[in-house]
Amino acid sequence: MERPSIVVILTDDQGWGDLSLNGNANLATPHIDRMAREGAVFDWFYVQPVCAPTRAELLTGRWYPRTGVRGVQRRAEMLNLDETTLGDVFKRAGYATGCFGKWHSGSAYPYHPNGRGFDEFYGYCCGHWSHYFDSTLERNGQEVKAEGYLTDALTTEALRFIETHQAEPFLCYVPLNTPHSPFQVPDKWHRKFDDADLSLRCRPGEEEDLAATRCVLGMCENIDWNVGRLVDKVAELGLSDQTIFVYFSDNGPNTWRWNGGMRGKKGSTDEGGVRSPCVVRWPGRVPAGRRIAQIAGAIDVLPTLADLAGIDLAVEKPIDGVSLKPLLTGDAADWPDRPLFAHWSARQPVSVRTQEFRAGGPAAGLYRMAEDPCQECDLSQELPEVHAALMARIDAWRADALPPTEPDERPLPAGYPEFPHVYLNAQDGIPSGEITWSAIHPNASYFINWTRAEDEMRWDVDVRTAGKYRVTVYYTCPEGDEGSVIEAAFGNASVSARVEPAFDPPLRDDADRVPRVESYEKPFRPLELGVLDLPAERGDVVLRARSVAGGLVCDVRALRLELLL
Repeated sequence: MERPSIVVILTDDQGWGDLSLNGNANLATPHIDRMAREGAVFDWFYVQPVCAPTRAELLTGRWYPRTGVRGVQRRAEMLNLDETTLGDVFKRAGYATGCFGKWHSGSAYPYHPNGRGFDEFYGYCCGHWSHYFDSTLERNGQEVKAEGYLTDALTTEALRFIETHQAEPFLCYVPLNTPHSPFQVPDKWHRKFDDADLSLRCRPGEEEDLAATRCVLGMCENIDWNVGRLVDKVAELGLSDQTIFVYFSDNGPNTWRWNGGMRGKKGSTDEGGVRSPCVVRWPGRVPAGRRIAQIAGAIDVLPTLADLAGIDLAVEKPIDGVSLKPLLTGDAADWPDRPLFAHWSARQPVSVRTQEFRAGGPAAGLYRMAEDPCQECDLSQELPEVHAALMARIDAWRADALPPTEPDERPLPAGYPEFPHVYLNAQDGIPSGEITWSAIHPNASYFINWTRAEDEMRWDVDVRTAGKYRVTVYYTCPEGDEGSVIEAAFGNASVSARVEPAFDPPLRDDADRVPRVESYEKPFRPLELGVLDLPAERGDVVLRARSVAGGLVCDVRALRLELLL
């Protein structure tokens, strides 16, 4: 059999109810609906409550706590380097591999996509992005400018990759950025919803922000248009019968809005926080119009795709997911029941979903899901033995899958000759004194309030190759405050430079449909501090001020270390 090509589309913060496929009459998603008619729909498909955990399970086929992922920021999102990824598996099998969008599994190489089996990467590595128009992204580690709306730009790059590799099997991973906030969408997609009477709303008792919902609906229709572009490009190239499409989201909806009446949203281990749409299309191999009632999840995607493509996984660590190929092709004569677990640090109790029940989670009850998907009828008192058995399964899973609770102390690696530079971003650093991040969410932020010589920023770095490293800081500084002397140090070695000229561009704060909590974007200017001679050892890279010329030293987005080969 000629090996199929694969397109995996993962949306960000899109709920199960954000598609007309699932009954949302507030919007129309005809391209995704068409994909469903031409392929298979998993009626009960599950992910984790937040972004990075789901991505870890997609990439490895393993419960995310096993993979080193513990959260969504401050290095907790990094996927352990001894894990084998989706990219690794298919690259090893001879596929051209590309990732176009939000990575969110670590930024410093080899946590970077280019170190995890993806030949091409275009997008951003952190948990969200701060501006969706004419964004500054990266291509294989080098900063580039994207033109237009970000979701469109990511899709355009995926289309280019597909066209370039049309003569060979390819894996095209498209983790789109929307409908994650900031709530920005072009007028073309928002206009329909400006004054729309939304017939479907959130559950009673929940507070829906209609401005956010209207923007999300526009974002979702834009996603659908871009899905259509991908499907149409494959058809144009004559590759439809040779290409598997997979479409799903990484967690529940990020705001209170219509989601089929289910309890919970993003961050919750209730049904609404972890149930995702999932469509698989492979003309001629997956029967059109198939509805699959058996539960499945993100941990199943890697083993399923490998099985469909005829690739031996041959991974060193045990896989928790299973191949769904028998369900997709109709060859599953007897499909066993199994538990799927949802977990999100200490903020949400673990829940378990079997084919019939959900137990645990915030509600801590027992629900028969096919007849009670909204979790309104707690059966824990009526069926105490069933409830106790499922809670025992949760305890066993916690004991087996959850790591010890000691602090995450993984350093940022630097100094790989094949990828000679690393950005030490503000989100991965530790500030002291009055220095803090530009928003409560460190992702896509920068350091502010650097006014005192005694305050500093530091990054835990593991230098892999001894040698000389060019050190560059990315800064902004208001007129009148320029002239401070800053230094970067590692052990006893240091380099320094004066912060000049002044560079104080305005924030890009003109495109939001809804007030944000994330940091705004602004340009930063590179300032070369000098060349450090670094040993191959672990230590802190420290950025401090030797003198303060005005009221502010500068704002800092990142330090860049470049191994000089």
